[in-house]
Amino acid sequence: MTVAPSLTPHSASAGVPIELRDLRVAYGRRVILRDLTLSIAPGERVALVGTSGGGKTTLLRALAGLIPTRGTLEIGTGEPFRTRVMFQEDRLLPWLGALDNAALGLSRADRFRAVRALKDVGLAGREHAYPHELSGGQRQRVALARALAHRPDLLLLDEPFSALDALTRADMQALLGTLLTDTGATTFLVTHDLEEALKLMDRVLLLAEGRILEDLRVTLPHPRRRADVEDLRVHLEQLLHQVVH
Repeated sequence: MTVAPSLTPHSASAGVPIELRDLRVAYGRRVILRDLTLSIAPGERVALVGTSGGGKTTLLRALAGLIPTRGTLEIGTGEPFRTRVMFQEDRLLPWLGALDNAALGLSRADRFRAVRALKDVGLAGREHAYPHELSGGQRQRVALARALAHRPDLLLLDEPFSALDALTRADMQALLGTLLTDTGATTFLVTHDLEEALKLMDRVLLLAEGRILEDLRVTLPHPRRRADVEDLRVHLEQLLHQVVH
């Protein structure tokens, strides 16, 4: 199902810059991220791909402020900013309906944003449906609506569609791509799906053993088809194969 977004200019964000210098994360003697240096511009859409255990989710958690780090991690320009994280699991509260879940954390005056966000993700008319009455894809739509309703300046996505079936995942990818164009948030996507990264994001980082091995900028216009990114996907697959072997 294709959904036309209804986001209006006052619901958009300008995004925030991110600056990492010699960022390091270690658990005891095990080093997860090794002296990363990286700059991300406001509103930039960045994907992080790589091998399992290479540090992808650790970097996302560092950006979310959930784990201690060493080195420099600067987000924004000193002004307050809003960060929202969307996980692989929908993390909806089972005793709340879709609208109440999407509005979680919003003031009563800002509740209209959740109504609009549910419409944006194609769930108008399902505001009072409980999570157990929704499909997996619909629950992820509610989770996405909840993230967008807060008008984030920084949107962090941790493999949000990996648990969905192929058709639902493709539908959600198309929806997210359309909505990201309207939100303007700086977006950071962790994924194992190279095609997803190349179709949705404008920059793809290959992370392995705690280091960035490739920083690939994708200049193709949106929306992108699978055929548009096939050569880039093969390139990244070859690099991953070299890392593993």
